[in-house]
Amino acid sequence: MSAAPAAWPEPVTLTGRHARLEPLALDHAVALADAANDGELWKLWYTSVPAPQDMHREIERRLALQAAGSMLPFAVFDVAGRAVGMTTYMNIDAKHRRVEIGSTWYAASAQRTPLNTECKLMLLGHAFDALDCMAAEFRTHRLNTQSRRAIERLGAQLDGILRAHSRAADGTVRDTAVYSITAAEWPAVQSHLRWQLAKPR
Repeated sequence: MSAAPAAWPEPVTLTGRHARLEPLALDHAVALADAANDGELWKLWYTSVPAPQDMHREIERRLALQAAGSMLPFAVFDVAGRAVGMTTYMNIDAKHRRVEIGSTWYAASAQRTPLNTECKLMLLGHAFDALDCMAAEFRTHRLNTQSRRAIERLGAQLDGILRAHSRAADGTVRDTAVYSITAAEWPAVQSHLRWQLAKPR
């Protein structure tokens, strides 16, 4: 009997100067609950951040999606080793080698720092250079202008708006803005992100 195919992508730790991405685990729940408290992020209506008391359940949900082969979740740590958020490869399409980078949130104190840029650089680098992806997607609420500007600063291109795409936790209908970076675009995007990290702040 042949062995079962290996998961794609496999869990991996990614380390940079400003951030470290570790495979998400239940042991991260307490530290991530503290991170969510930093800015009361779960109160933002246009995004989905777990409340501190729901963190354990959210980690279980993401790990179940990992077991099903559709997500690879990470805990995000800053340079001091403090847990500051979560991110994932999601909507994984192993056949066509595509991933979406999403379900991302950071503590308020970690926002507008080099951390997010470096996390995206590491995730995109692993997707294109190690996993040989054709494209990496980003999706966000059409009205989440902060998220959309951040995605555009990465160098991603707007593919379009999926109108009435899904329903938010508060019952409102969400239009989803879809962006992507293709393998052909990756060398230029990589240079751009490295420049952003190196420039004086």
